[in-house]
Amino acid sequence: MMESKQKQTPMLEKIFHLSERGTNARTEMVAGLTTFLTCVYIVAVNPAILSAAGMDTKAVFWATALASAIACIWIGFWANLPFALAPAMGLNAYFAYYVVNTLGLTWQNALACVFISGVTFMLLSILKVQQKIVDAMPECIKLSVGAGIGFFIAFTGLHQAGIITASKDTLLTLGDLSNPGALLALAGIFVMAVLVIKQVKGGILIGILAITVIGIFITNPLTGTSYTQLPETLVAFDNPVKALAPTLGQLSIKGMFTGAPVVVLGVIFAIISFLFVDLFDSIGVLLGVASKAGLLDKDGNLPCAGKALFVSAGGAAIGALLGTNTVTIYGAESTTGIAEGGRTGMTACVTGVLFLLALFFSPVFLMVPSIATAPALVMVGIFMIEPLRNIDLKDISIALPVFLTVAFMPFSYNIAYGILFGMIGYTVGKIAAGKSKELTGTVKVLTVLFIIYLVLDIIL
Repeated sequence: MMESKQKQTPMLEKIFHLSERGTNARTEMVAGLTTFLTCVYIVAVNPAILSAAGMDTKAVFWATALASAIACIWIGFWANLPFALAPAMGLNAYFAYYVVNTLGLTWQNALACVFISGVTFMLLSILKVQQKIVDAMPECIKLSVGAGIGFFIAFTGLHQAGIITASKDTLLTLGDLSNPGALLALAGIFVMAVLVIKQVKGGILIGILAITVIGIFITNPLTGTSYTQLPETLVAFDNPVKALAPTLGQLSIKGMFTGAPVVVLGVIFAIISFLFVDLFDSIGVLLGVASKAGLLDKDGNLPCAGKALFVSAGGAAIGALLGTNTVTIYGAESTTGIAEGGRTGMTACVTGVLFLLALFFSPVFLMVPSIATAPALVMVGIFMIEPLRNIDLKDISIALPVFLTVAFMPFSYNIAYGILFGMIGYTVGKIAAGKSKELTGTVKVLTVLFIIYLVLDIIL
């Protein structure tokens, strides 16, 4: 250890305390690169999803990469933690397909919802009440929310690829697998799965690139052109102001709270959903990943957890200002860097710098077709169902809210409804089991509010 300490760069040692955590600059750089390779897919996937809300793809690309870079470097320098942050998978689909396309808000309004939830999260962090809120929520709900979002994401990917399609007779059915696009997407799922199982670094990114390359030579029968359209250049030196202009500072609250009561309630619930998902996900990921990195103290607490949560909240607000959905802490992706030895904020800073470098290759990322990003959605969905294994489903009073939470998200195509029915189901289950005393004041208040929302949704 003494030899390692002597080799450290004084400035890096002072900032990141490398020796204290048993690491060095080279290890942290490798860990940062590894983390980046596992989460860089977001700069290709996010523009594809948010474009469904009518947003400019290049602007979203810039907003995604820039917001990720800022958040990663922020948490690295300020909290000295090896976590990556980027726009949340799941919430991007919720943003585009529900808040905009179903609820009827403009994408500018949807960005305002994200911004309000981020600022609220920041206030909760400053007041140090976010942990109390999460602690008051039932453990089974916290665990099942992530899994439900996983199924929501996977369903979105399968439908986007044409692997699952609508049916007049059975509601849903298997898509036309004679369509080369659906076949390519299906192949992409298995390619990514094999690479991840084999623990190949950047497996999801490799899968996206492979399908993108194959798509150059395959013709889309609907358009008569290849699935992958080659750009005129691979490297771009865009003017940042012009590239971001279509989304930068475009969020707006105009018209959000002036519609029918049920629409206004939907807007409020959308804001709450962005907040709750970010809150639960950030804390769950923070503690789970920190334990794998050996960063918890003897009492099982994570020093600087408050700073990390504040960065997650601030990242969401900054992302909304730039023009992207909620920025949050990435769990599985951060774990890959930690597995390579990343233990300090230098890992996060390296990841952030690489996100900035990705901006010079916007033509490469923007040419990625949806049939290449759809398999990534499915794989992320697979990652997110893992918490279900920690739930005792033999107890029906627990299985009920878990099922409602997980099922309603994809079946209603709405993350918020999953949380709503899951909470109501938890309260009903506890009362039926004669355990109403276990219901906290927070749970009771939320249950009443959710029931009121449902009643108003029905009668208005």
